[in-house]
Amino acid sequence: MPKLNSIHAMNRIQSLKNGWNLFRKDKLGLLGLSILLFFILMALFAPLMPRLNSIYKPMTGFDPEVSGSFPPSKTHLLGTDYLGRDILSQLMKGAQIALAVGLTAAFTSVLIGTVIGLISGYFGRLTDTILMRITDIMLTLPGLPLIIVIASAIGKQSVWIIVIIIAILGWPSTARVIRAQTLSLRERPFIEAAKVAGASSPRIIFRHITPNILPLSFLYMTFGVTGAILAEAGLSFIGLGDPSIVSWGMMLQWCFTTGYTFRAPYWVFPPGLCLSLLTFAFYLIGRALDEIINPRLRETK
Repeated sequence: MPKLNSIHAMNRIQSLKNGWNLFRKDKLGLLGLSILLFFILMALFAPLMPRLNSIYKPMTGFDPEVSGSFPPSKTHLLGTDYLGRDILSQLMKGAQIALAVGLTAAFTSVLIGTVIGLISGYFGRLTDTILMRITDIMLTLPGLPLIIVIASAIGKQSVWIIVIIIAILGWPSTARVIRAQTLSLRERPFIEAAKVAGASSPRIIFRHITPNILPLSFLYMTFGVTGAILAEAGLSFIGLGDPSIVSWGMMLQWCFTTGYTFRAPYWVFPPGLCLSLLTFAFYLIGRALDEIINPRLRETK
């Protein structure tokens, strides 16, 4: 058995190497990865900004020498907002929030969808019927309008409440795809061999089926990150975000409500451009992963 486990581990490592080699050949995928790494570095260096000077604190760092919104200068490379707060430090802090919200919400929704899809596809019959009817109901619900209604009803504005709402509403599409893949895998010879060897259902699901559907789950996670980031930004822009944090959506909301949208392009363009670039990066990465997982897409290129 240890020898068999070692063989499985080596096969998975080889699969990862093959996948990375295919990914490296996709120039658009590498572009998306480069953009993502840029924003990760921006988020990692964000805590260093407040240590340079008190005026660079995103929420409380008011520059006493600047009255209101001020264009880019040597002191403030991207200018300041209507309170004299540095826009660059806010932008870097917003990168942290965008990545945290996007990755957490997407991971949670994909985890829920994967577990439900595995259980539904493997056990079938009554379990499958119940879980898929619940999934169908969730799929018919309008996503963003429902998020707005729930966020308004809860009243307490917290970014983590938004993450939970997005995660709860985002799992059905993943569950559908994982269920279909599980239905196919459970008929394969290696699953039948595991049953004959006396393996339990949980062991078959998590030991033999799950490793084969994880790439598909990861693919849907990259698409889910984009939706979660845009959902948080949209909620923040219409006033349902968390005012105690600095996110790109809140930056746009502050710019709009104070009437600086057309008067201060140096304030409105950076968060809008960052939102576009980050979501575009995850789209490119997801597209590249889709070609790796689906050989037919590679054949058509």
